[in-house]
Amino acid sequence: MKSTSSENRLGNTPGSTSRRVRGGAVACLLGATLFWAGNYVVGSIAVASLDPLSLTILRWVTALVPLAAIAQVLEKPHWRQVLSSWPWLISLGVSGLAGYNLLLYAALSYTDAFNASLINAFNPALITLAAAGFLRERLTPAATAGVLIALVGVLVVLSGGDLTALLDTGFGTGELLMIGAIGAWTAYTIIGRLAPRLPPITSTVVQAAVAVTILAPFSVATGGPNLPKSADAVASLLFIAVFPSVLSYLLWNRALQLMPANGAGVFLNLITVFTAIFTVLAGRHFDAAQMIGGAVVIGGVVMTNTRALRRKPSPPGSEGG
Repeated sequence: MKSTSSENRLGNTPGSTSRRVRGGAVACLLGATLFWAGNYVVGSIAVASLDPLSLTILRWVTALVPLAAIAQVLEKPHWRQVLSSWPWLISLGVSGLAGYNLLLYAALSYTDAFNASLINAFNPALITLAAAGFLRERLTPAATAGVLIALVGVLVVLSGGDLTALLDTGFGTGELLMIGAIGAWTAYTIIGRLAPRLPPITSTVVQAAVAVTILAPFSVATGGPNLPKSADAVASLLFIAVFPSVLSYLLWNRALQLMPANGAGVFLNLITVFTAIFTVLAGRHFDAAQMIGGAVVIGGVVMTNTRALRRKPSPPGSEGG
């Protein structure tokens, strides 16, 4: 009883502790999504001097050593036991760290960062659909309506506000590549839910090694990988390798130790918001279709995840690996 009284005097009530835990999770999620938004903006700059294949390889080669060191310190993994799940790790490395990023950077060669992030905002809704189809997760009426609303928002963005124009011109190359990217990330997410539970940072290390190993022969065959030749290109690569590749994963996995994964997933919509802010700061203006379509997409995705938003945060350590 004494310890409880002293805790109350210090303000450490169960309610205040819960608020601090949730506040810490939110701070981690804000940092992670801020850096992932930076991947879009800086990635669009990097692809002007580095081809998407070289950028993807160099990103993960550069991030491998710090990620491995952090995994060893924080998770102290049994590497042989982790590697026994190699079929899952290869599937995850190919679909996510290789496939998604390669398609994203290819898309940024044809479309701007904000447009790409608007299409990416549909990803949580697509994952909900895939989970219903492949994992037999229940799709509520609200979730179904949310998916349809988000899809309308994506079509508004892709068509520039004129939906009939899609029948005449179809999708642009960048938009098609970005649709492929969110398809790859959806596959990555579904595979991840089926895969055995592994230490998250350690798993990312192995997946990064898989991505480099799979992509390197293709790069060599086409005369690469090309190295950055200017200070700006080097700075862009280092930013992408450190912030979205290392720090975002650390912050995201820390947040998953403090709150449910579905609740955290809703924060992915902030990638679009932060990308929009960065784009405005860079002096670029948006058209009405992007603003309206983006708002409709985010609104639909939030509706899709209504149940996740209502869940209470889990105790620390209950969700993390």
